[in-house]
Amino acid sequence: MTLPDPGTALPPPPSPQPPADTLERARAQWHWRGQARPAFAAAPAAGQESVWDYPRPPRLLPDTREVVVRWRGQVVARTTRALRLLETAHPPTFYLPPGDVDTALLQPAPGGSFCEWKGPARYWHLVHGAHTLRAVAWSYPQPLAGAEAVAGHLAFYAHDLDCTVGGAAVRPQPGGFYGGWITPELVGPFKGEPGSEGW
Repeated sequence: MTLPDPGTALPPPPSPQPPADTLERARAQWHWRGQARPAFAAAPAAGQESVWDYPRPPRLLPDTREVVVRWRGQVVARTTRALRLLETAHPPTFYLPPGDVDTALLQPAPGGSFCEWKGPARYWHLVHGAHTLRAVAWSYPQPLAGAEAVAGHLAFYAHDLDCTVGGAAVRPQPGGFYGGWITPELVGPFKGEPGSEGW
């Protein structure tokens, strides 16, 4: 299954890549890179993961747990082929292959954003009948080097959706800007909380 044609009415996505020096400055700003857990981070118990042990640049790993995204009782996505992106201080973001997403529910959203690790993002609305969730999903049509595996995959904000990983309910990453999913095995604190801008 392929994503809907964005059509000509939408503005173009952001530039595929800024100048190299701009990209390097953006990547160099981060102090925490997973080499050492800060004193304020919670210590993980057996079977738990600290998001402060995740690396920066981020790492992509396959996750074979069943990931389900539901909206108003309808299954939007179901997969055991997710990619889990791990980045220092963030709960993981789950990228789902488009073949496991009901892309008939997606409509392109205007605008975009740029990640210094993954590149230009395009956003998507969920639309069913009279109901719309605006810019609730995003994808990377032309990811930067090192993030090629996420090309075309879709990630979802969990705030207004019912999302589960391995049958466990997901909590959204705090703050509303980032799209990580907090699953029961994670300990933080998590980027997005007040005072976490420099994390």
